Amino acid sequence: MAHSLSPSSQGTAFIDVYGLIGFPLGHSFSAKYFAEKFSRESIAATYENFQMEQLPDLHQWAMAHPDLRGFNVTIPHKQTIIAQLDALSPAATGIGAVNVVRIVRSDDGEVRLLGDNSDWVGFTESLRPLLRPDIQRALVLGTGGASRAVIVALRKLGIHPTYVSRYPLPQGVEVGGAVVPVLTYDALTPETMKTHPLVVNTTPLGMHPKVEEAPAIPYAWLTSAHVLYDLVYNPLETRFMQLGKAQGAVVKNGLEMLHLQAEAAWEAWHTLAL
Repeated sequence: MAHSLSPSSQGTAFIDVYGLIGFPLGHSFSAKYFAEKFSRESIAATYENFQMEQLPDLHQWAMAHPDLRGFNVTIPHKQTIIAQLDALSPAATGIGAVNVVRIVRSDDGEVRLLGDNSDWVGFTESLRPLLRPDIQRALVLGTGGASRAVIVALRKLGIHPTYVSRYPLPQGVEVGGAVVPVLTYDALTPETMKTHPLVVNTTPLGMHPKVEEAPAIPYAWLTSAHVLYDLVYNPLETRFMQLGKAQGAVVKNGLEMLHLQAEAAWEAWHTLAL
């Protein structure tokens, strides 16, 4: 599930460790990003993947990894991890999902786990260059943890979001104190697609290795007025993006979002105080 990586356990000097927990992790570029950052900025630290299908007792896990200073959280743990955290930032509380955890250690070896969300920052700044005044509504594909950060970000940008789900949810989904309406994929109409020029995929569909998969939206109704944003970044051009581009839509993957949220996470690992 997790593996010990502490250089100090090998008899060398202590070095800060950061990491990523989730399952599966074969798709993640985070370790590469932080390795390059640490090398470029001469930071004495490492970043490792901790593949976890189920969460362990995270306080005990953190105590067993004394060099670990913080970690990122990805699918499928962004919401379930909250029950194990000692405090949440206002952003994480409002979104209801966590992708950054800072570990605060006391002199007696006890740990506090502080949760934050940097996804919404990365998404906002990555999406901003693609926005136009006529983009007032967006379809958000998928209702998982990552989607909640997207919903909050869209609201802050003045864009009204609507969820698209495989399952009917007539009461909508509450995010940040307000209900988001939900449509099923088969309820999408030409008018719906026209009035929602921004489509954001927050599902893992199309992620390596299942690169032929794509959300079941009616691609034939897309036009050059549409913007398709895919949180997936491996492959760099997903089937969702290819199908949108074929209709003339502007497309973008989530790699820049990853980089921007990573820098926000780095800041949280060193300054988050709750």
